[in-house]
Amino acid sequence: MPERASDTPAKSAWLTIGTFDGVHLGHQAVICRLVRGAHSQNKPAVVITFFPHPAEILRGLNGPYYLSTPQERESLIKALGVDEVITLNFTLEIAKKTAREFIQNLHTQTLFSCILVGYDFRFGVNREGDISILRHLGQEFDFEVQTISPQLLHGQAISSSAIRQLILSHEVRQASELLGRWYSVSGEVVHGDGRGKHIGVPTANVAAWSRRLMPATGVYAARVEVDNQSHPAVLNIGSRPTFYFPPAEQTMEVHLLDFHEDIYGKTINVNFIDFIRLEKRFNSAEELMDQIRKDIQTTREVLAHAPKTPDLSA
Repeated sequence: MPERASDTPAKSAWLTIGTFDGVHLGHQAVICRLVRGAHSQNKPAVVITFFPHPAEILRGLNGPYYLSTPQERESLIKALGVDEVITLNFTLEIAKKTAREFIQNLHTQTLFSCILVGYDFRFGVNREGDISILRHLGQEFDFEVQTISPQLLHGQAISSSAIRQLILSHEVRQASELLGRWYSVSGEVVHGDGRGKHIGVPTANVAAWSRRLMPATGVYAARVEVDNQSHPAVLNIGSRPTFYFPPAEQTMEVHLLDFHEDIYGKTINVNFIDFIRLEKRFNSAEELMDQIRKDIQTTREVLAHAPKTPDLSA
């Protein structure tokens, strides 16, 4: 098993293990319970996670997939009060370990007295290990096993796969409810073709991490964080079919409302608030501008009524 990122805590820790992509409300429930339990016993709360995602190694997934970068994931986890995040490099070597080998290696490298996991936790080669086997290993290696029930919202199980499906179906508002925060994408502002500025609507072209899952093509109402300040924005993800036929490479372009500063080279964070419309090809730049004006007005109305965080009671 690969070496972890930092030194093992001196005290016997409480652990949880998982990929935690997106750190959604279900993940947060596990991690918060871990922190409460560990700290009530004056022990460290430690999260064991992986990169790359096991699905990349086991199923050969390629291309945009992740709901959070590894750095974002660690930051979100630590914000919940965790003492240490250990990211293991997931390899075929790890994937081929039996359930017992995985736990034995982990127990050798990290002193722990309790493992807290979700009700459906599986581990080891071919996912052979389940909660029953984990409890048996707990008796062998002298650690406690605790589980947590599935977390539901509106009767739906909260999962990273469900969030991905929503994001790819334009339903960013619903995805944000399962995350417990707005779905966001960070990236550097880079130079584009300048067409937005030429037609009177300057846009920031955002170069996001290539493996980050992007919402489906279309126009969205957004809030954009620049230098720790939030700004309303209308955003387009697509191939600009009015100007390029056949369509060009997909881009993410953001028009910040009532904003006139130069932000080239800066890293901004785009929060997707709601979907407005599908991308379409217009017959002229003038028709496109008329639609953009409508999009801007719609965005102002959406953002005027949108809460600062997703409304989980809706």
